[in-house]
Amino acid sequence: MTAVVTDDRLIVALDVPNALEGLKLAEQLGDSVGFYKIGLGMLTGGGLGLANELKTELGKRIFLDMKLFDIGATIEAAVRGLAQFDLDFLTVHGDPHVVRAAKQGASGKPMKILAVTILTSLDRADLDAGMIKLGDLPDLVAERAGRAFEAGADGVIASPQEAAMIRALPEASGRLIVTPGVRPAGSALGDQKRVATPAQAIADGADHIVVGRPIWSAQDPRAAAEAILSELRG
Repeated sequence: MTAVVTDDRLIVALDVPNALEGLKLAEQLGDSVGFYKIGLGMLTGGGLGLANELKTELGKRIFLDMKLFDIGATIEAAVRGLAQFDLDFLTVHGDPHVVRAAKQGASGKPMKILAVTILTSLDRADLDAGMIKLGDLPDLVAERAGRAFEAGADGVIASPQEAAMIRALPEASGRLIVTPGVRPAGSALGDQKRVATPAQAIADGADHIVVGRPIWSAQDPRAAAEAILSELRG
């Protein structure tokens, strides 16, 4: 049999209630999708078990989106434990002390540490409410990305609207940019505020796009995923 080559630029977010629903969606998508994101909301619904099953039984790549934040020693211990699960990507907050500790915890493992810059569901008003320093949001994202790269991050999470700015940073050479907040043309924004289409995100420098609701809420999830892949391939 000929192995199916998937386009891993598309990461499908399994933002569904539990592992059974996640596995059902993965089975619907079949060989069209090779990379899945499992987030914090799935953790108590069997997320780590699902990650292991998708990885070992179905040969999928796994992005565990935990957005870890704590003191350095705790981050290092948590990442060292998660690194035993043969994951591909893990997110932590982009504060330099967190990134450095996460890289130490992942030492010797192939798991890549991705730093969160500013969540794609936030805008300047949200940053004001959280007492984040003044400045245009894209500039703050680029600054956080640069500091995360300097601390050793393998990549960053940023909205597609900041992808080009981050890609232009000298520190971004050889690093990954992963963009949530991607919506096919005509899709509802949901809880995202800084969005772009799949093709635009890739054109602006993203290595991977993360798409959830437009796929899992579609009447035909596989057709929705394949439409996005077709757009990426031009």
